[in-house]
Amino acid sequence: MLDKKVPDFSLPATGGKSFNLADQTGKTVVLYFYPKDSTPGCTTQGQNFRDLHDQFAAANAVVLGISRDSLKSHENFKAKQGFPFELGSDADEAMCTQLDVMKQKMMYGKQCRGIERSTFVIDGKGVLRREWRGVKVPGHVQEVLDFVKTL
Repeated sequence: MLDKKVPDFSLPATGGKSFNLADQTGKTVVLYFYPKDSTPGCTTQGQNFRDLHDQFAAANAVVLGISRDSLKSHENFKAKQGFPFELGSDADEAMCTQLDVMKQKMMYGKQCRGIERSTFVIDGKGVLRREWRGVKVPGHVQEVLDFVKTL
């Protein structure tokens, strides 16, 4: 999918909004998929995007965090952490499936199906320019920002 146009999509998002890719023309879009609201790794990752948000905005980039959690869960997570960006709810896994982030994982010694922490950067023309899969949180958001600044 790299260097190909991403089909338009719409996701219900926090703040009573709907996030539509088509509405972001001309902006770089950073989609980060994470497993679950208010868990340690996901909280740290969101805080890192929060702390660098002004630099993403200065680079004409929009950040959207995506998980399968409900909008109510997202609203609580966003408010508690003071995220200046929206969180999208992909409860039906349409975007997760489109970008192939659903994986079999081990959690507490049991097999379960969940989101593999992944980040995608889409340029202002809607073309997928970079993807990171199986993301480790430390240093990742800075790496994404460094890449966004090259676009």
